[in-house]
Amino acid sequence: MRQPCLAYDESVTRLTHRDEKIKAELLSIGTIDIEESLLPPRRTSTAGPGMGLQSIFFNSGGLRVRLEVNGNSPMRMVRKNDHVVIVRDHQEVAEGNIEEIIAHCPDQVYITVSERCIYNCQFCSVPKSQGKIKSKDEILAIVEKARTNGKLKVISLTSGIAVSPDDEINRVVEIVKALAPYKVPIGVAVHPAENSSRKLKDAGVTEVKYSVETMDQEIFDRVCRGRKGHTLQFILESLREAVEIFGKNRVSSNIIIGLGETDECVRKGMEYLAKIGVIPVLRPISISPSRKEELKTATRPSPERLLKLTKMTREILKNYDLHVDQSQTMCLACTGCDLTP
Repeated sequence: MRQPCLAYDESVTRLTHRDEKIKAELLSIGTIDIEESLLPPRRTSTAGPGMGLQSIFFNSGGLRVRLEVNGNSPMRMVRKNDHVVIVRDHQEVAEGNIEEIIAHCPDQVYITVSERCIYNCQFCSVPKSQGKIKSKDEILAIVEKARTNGKLKVISLTSGIAVSPDDEINRVVEIVKALAPYKVPIGVAVHPAENSSRKLKDAGVTEVKYSVETMDQEIFDRVCRGRKGHTLQFILESLREAVEIFGKNRVSSNIIIGLGETDECVRKGMEYLAKIGVIPVLRPISISPSRKEELKTATRPSPERLLKLTKMTREILKNYDLHVDQSQTMCLACTGCDLTP
């Protein structure tokens, strides 16, 4: 970690800098019951497994945690003077502030292009929705508003697959070309297609993410069935090509934690990705209400497991000379959903 861990202030455990232990505890729950007066304007996620769920970003000492708003959560957030505290079992766990969300997350204009997907991965709620496909003009309007307000630092795009991976890449490429004149880093998280990295790079993309989701072949085949030839192997080959085009520290990939994979499988998967120059991002699973019946065996990882896997990630990144702090866009720059070294 780039900053020290575990800081205490009298009876209140504070999230100061990179306090891994407390953040792991918060991430293992992943939800928060919140005093109504503290709720920011309602914004629901339009991307990935958490689509349709309202969330807040809690920050203390520079450490950020994204928590889904849920009245049944064992944790509750309440106001205390000029900040907020998180309480569990009548004890204060952490204190800090609620961060303003620009678009999807703080400090980034993070936009979902297609809020629908032809694939039916069991961990993701997007296929259950027939969300909209944002036009280039709609996206430009969001970015321009952020620029006018002085909040345009980074643009990140993600997308489902409305028609086909190739069609989606072409859609995103045209949007990136229109955004390039803003001259800020642009990150893109999409499903790869043939020659997608070259197209995205030439359009003006700074960093790219193609998510493997899991490095366990049996789990991939079970939860990601129906991908029509876009296999785990294809994603890995696309990641290898992406590193050749974008360079080290500019390519990442999500690995979902909680689908039934073993720690050893995660370790081997991270080692494989790091060896080809890809930064692995370990993402605790979010189980959407619309997917509960299909994910009966999925479990949110415990704090102990998250800490163990984070230590493992740190060692692997060091061994392969990969540096998260060079990342400018998307999840590695946000860190809200993950325990990122």
